[in-house]
Amino acid sequence: MGAAATGKLKITLWLGLLAALLILLAFVAALIGPFAISPGQVVQAVGRKLAGVTDSASQQIDTVLFGVRLPRIAAALLVGAALSAAGAVYQGLFRNPLVSPDILGVSTGAGLGAVIGIFLSLPVFAIQGLAFVGGLATVALVYMVATAVRGHEPTLVLVLAGVVLGALAGACISLMKILADPYDQLPAITFWLLGSLASIRADDVWTAAPAVIVGLVPLILLRWRVNLLALGDDEAAALGVDPRRLRILLVAAATLMTASVVAISGVVGWVGLVIPHIARLIVGPNFDRLLPTAMLLGAAYMLIVDTLARTIAQTETPLGVLTAFIGAPVFVWLLATGRRSW
Repeated sequence: MGAAATGKLKITLWLGLLAALLILLAFVAALIGPFAISPGQVVQAVGRKLAGVTDSASQQIDTVLFGVRLPRIAAALLVGAALSAAGAVYQGLFRNPLVSPDILGVSTGAGLGAVIGIFLSLPVFAIQGLAFVGGLATVALVYMVATAVRGHEPTLVLVLAGVVLGALAGACISLMKILADPYDQLPAITFWLLGSLASIRADDVWTAAPAVIVGLVPLILLRWRVNLLALGDDEAAALGVDPRRLRILLVAAATLMTASVVAISGVVGWVGLVIPHIARLIVGPNFDRLLPTAMLLGAAYMLIVDTLARTIAQTETPLGVLTAFIGAPVFVWLLATGRRSW
């Protein structure tokens, strides 16, 4: 067996191990909560659901499991996978492990769009649409600023432009909070901005999942071209790839994924930065391997964080708080070592 075949086998085994771990974590998360459910009860409830059998004696278990916990587990998996995939795309596009949807202002811009939707009392699909437009507009502005500014290191300009425009979007969010109805809209906006899956229902997951799938399809189909972009625009063009058109398509796809999950979970930071970098340290920068690894790791990470958020205290801890406690020190480490090791 050659070295290439051996490497491919190792990656396949690694992905299989991650998938098995993810299934185990999801099963354990279904057991944990104020209402105790045993493993046998979970298996029996799933069996009844698949067989279409109803049992009045187990109605409470079915309600807790299928109405609350499983939709929340599915949402955590979706959010973690989408944010990690988007972060891997941005880091590959801009050839920098310190770039993420958060740093480029995608999450904040999408958040502004969603806050406007809440302020206008729009339905869920309209809020997701505004979130997508806000995230895409923010990325476009960041890229325009980075392209227009000359005489400085491009990556530094890109990050600074993202920080500035993200702060501007954050100021607009603060203005909307001041103008919002303090008894109705403001609590919803505040709760949403903290990042939480407490109010997730199955309909929310089914609403966001198609947008994530639509954004994921071009990433899968064009995964080998992302590797060419990492070589630089001139090299990619010499190999027959239009870097500008491809970059716009990939940014739109990553922004759609980010905006769709931000609309149901709120702003959950650091996932798009930390998880792709960890995945890259494990399987390397090849996007063909990086994308599935980052998605599996991100889904598992978000599931663990959400389970902790609803169990470590009597009141639920916001997701953004927990991810920041982990992401902030990792970001400092990336600043110190990223340029040498990536």
